[in-house]
Amino acid sequence: MGSERKVDIEKVKEELEKLREEIRKHDYLYYVKGEPIISDYEYDQLYRRLLELEKQYPELVTPDSPSQRVGGAPLEGFETVPHNPPMLSLDNAYDEEEVKAWETRIRKALGRKVEFMAEAKIDGVAISLEYEDGLFVRGSTRGDGYTGDDITANLKTIRDIPLRLNNAPRGHLEVRGEVYMTREDLSRLNKKREAEGQPLFANPRNAAAGTLKLLDPKEVAKRHLHAWLYYIITKIPGIDTQEKALEALEKWGFQVNPQRRLCRNLDELFKFYREVEASRENLPYNIDGLVVKVNDLKAQEILGATAKAPRWAIAFKFKAEQATTVVESLEWSVGRAGSITPVANLRPVLLAGTTVKRAGLFNPERVAELDVREGDTVIVEKAGDIIPYIREVNYALRPPGTKPAKPPTKCPACGSPLVKEEGIVGLFCRNWECPVQVRGRLELWASRGAMDIEGLGEKVAAVLYREIGVRDPGDLYFLKPGCLAHLRGFGELSESNLLKAIEKSKDRGLSRVLYGLGIPNVGSETAALLASHFGSIDKLMAASKDEIDEIPGIGEKVAHEVYNFFRRKEVKNLIAKLKKAGVKMEEVAREVVGPWTGLTFVITGTLPSMSREEAHEAIRARGGKPMDSVSSKTSYLVVGENPGSKLAKAEKLGIKIITAAQFEAMLAETPPAK
Repeated sequence: MGSERKVDIEKVKEELEKLREEIRKHDYLYYVKGEPIISDYEYDQLYRRLLELEKQYPELVTPDSPSQRVGGAPLEGFETVPHNPPMLSLDNAYDEEEVKAWETRIRKALGRKVEFMAEAKIDGVAISLEYEDGLFVRGSTRGDGYTGDDITANLKTIRDIPLRLNNAPRGHLEVRGEVYMTREDLSRLNKKREAEGQPLFANPRNAAAGTLKLLDPKEVAKRHLHAWLYYIITKIPGIDTQEKALEALEKWGFQVNPQRRLCRNLDELFKFYREVEASRENLPYNIDGLVVKVNDLKAQEILGATAKAPRWAIAFKFKAEQATTVVESLEWSVGRAGSITPVANLRPVLLAGTTVKRAGLFNPERVAELDVREGDTVIVEKAGDIIPYIREVNYALRPPGTKPAKPPTKCPACGSPLVKEEGIVGLFCRNWECPVQVRGRLELWASRGAMDIEGLGEKVAAVLYREIGVRDPGDLYFLKPGCLAHLRGFGELSESNLLKAIEKSKDRGLSRVLYGLGIPNVGSETAALLASHFGSIDKLMAASKDEIDEIPGIGEKVAHEVYNFFRRKEVKNLIAKLKKAGVKMEEVAREVVGPWTGLTFVITGTLPSMSREEAHEAIRARGGKPMDSVSSKTSYLVVGENPGSKLAKAEKLGIKIITAAQFEAMLAETPPAK
C-alpha cells in the first residue's frame, strides 16, 4: 500500500505542476499581455481542478501556486522590513527650465552628455518585491524610505505580480515599482462604500494606499489593484542601462509601463512630455508627470544620491488642472447611515471641462485642517480628475471678520445630538427616526441590489414617508389597496404596480435582506458571506461577536458593527415586522449552471424591450455572468440605443459585439436552465 500511495503522490505532483504552469501562462497572457488564448470557461476548469487537488492533498500546496492569490486568513498586523538601499523620494521639476538646470548639473558631474529613459509617472504607492531563485518571498511598502511594512500576503493577490518569474537569475533579486488602482475601479469601489455609509476615497492613490493597509488579504483581492515594476535593485550581469532593465522585467513576467521612451537629448524629452500630457485623459489610470532617469546605470552609481533623493532621476510633473473660486457657503449634509459630511458651495467655475459648483470636504477634520471659511478664495482641483475638492485656501484674500467654521452639534435633518465614535473619523447622527436616514433606508431596501422593488425610488420614498407615515421597510408590507391612489403622482394602476412589486420582493432571500437593512460597513458581498455562513436571520441575530468575527473575509470592525446593529431595539422590531409580513429571511441558492456558463455579457445603452436588470436576470438564468465593465474577458457586448464608451473599448479589444435584437434572439433560442 505504501508504494501505491507514493506512486499516486508522484502522479498528483506532476499533474499539479502542469496545472500551475498552465495557469501561470494564461495569467500572464491575460493580465500582463492582454492576449488570452483560451475561454473563461476553459480557464475556470483548470483552476477548479487545481483547487480540487490541493484540497485533497494540502501538503502539496506551494507558495507560488495560483491558488494562493485569493488571500489567506486576516493578519494580526504588519512586520517591518528594512530597505537597503533606502527607497528615496524624487526631486520635482515643474517646467523645462528646472529640467534643464538638472541636466546641466548631471553633465558637469559626469563631464559628458547622457541619454534619458522617460516613463509615465503613475500616481500610486511604491513597493519593493523580493525573489529567491525566481520565487516571490517578500513584498513591502516604502514606509519612511528606510523601513516599510511587510505586505507580502496583500501583494500576492495582485495578478500583475508574478509568484514565480520566467527565466529569472538565480539567487536573491529585488525589484521596485508602484501599485495603483484604475479610475473605473475607484468609481466602483466608491459607489459600494457610499451604499454602505462609508467615507469615499478622494482619488485612486488614496484608495490603493488604503487597500494595501488592510489586514484581510481577501478584502484586498476584491479591489482589483494593479502593479507596474520599473527598477531592478540587484546588479545583474549584462543589464547596464535602465532600458535593458525594463526589457528584463518584462521578460521575467512583470507588467512594465508601456508609456516610456529613450530620449537622446532634452528636445526629445520635452516632445515626449507633451505627448504624454496630451494623452493622459484617455488613460484608465492617473499619471501626474514623467519620471526621467539617466539611462546608464554606471552613471547612476557615480551620481549617487542626497539624503532625500537620487541625483540621477527627477519627477517632471504635469501642472494640475486647477481653478480659483470663492466659497459662498458651507453646509453639512446627512448620509443614509447618519454620517455628517461638510460640503462647500462654490461660485461656479469651469474645471477640467465641467462647471463645478460644489466641492466635498470629506469630514469635519478636513475643514479644521484647511481652516476654510465662507467668503474664502480657494483653489479647487479634481481629485484623481474625478472629484472636485479644495486644494488650498488663499488666506491673504480672506475677507475681514470671517469666523472659523464650526461643525454642528445637532443633526441638520432632525436636531438630534451628534456623536463622535472612538476610532472613526467624522460625526454621526444615531437617531433611527431621522427623516433623511429613514428615506435613505427605504431607497436602499428597494434598490436593485437589495429587494428590487420597481417604482420605489427617491421621490416615492419621500411621499411614503411624508404622506403615509412609512418609517421603516417593514411598513411597506402592510400598505393596503386604496392608501396611495389619492396621492399626487399616483393612480390606481401605479398603486397596484407598486404593491405587486412590494409583494414580489418577499422572496429575495437573506443576503439581499441583509444588504437592504443598511448595516454599517456591510455591502452586498459581505451580506452574501453572512447569509451563506448563518443561513437564517435568527442564527445571525443569535451569534456572538466572536462567531461573526471568525468568518473569513469579515474582520473585527465589521463583526462589531453587525453585532451591535442587531442589538438595537429598532432593528429587532423591524425584523419582527418583516417576519410577520412573510419576508423570506433564509439564504436562497443562486448559482446556475446552464448553456451560458463561462460566458460574460456587458450591456451598453438602452434595450428596447427590457430593463438592464431584467437582461441581467435573463443572463444569470442561463448560467451566464452579467458584468458592468468591458475587459478582455468579456464574451459579448450587447449594444442598445445611445451606447456609451464601452462600445469603443470593446472594438479596441476585439470583443464580439451584438445588437439588442441579436441578444433577444439568443435569449429566445436558449431557454433558461432548469
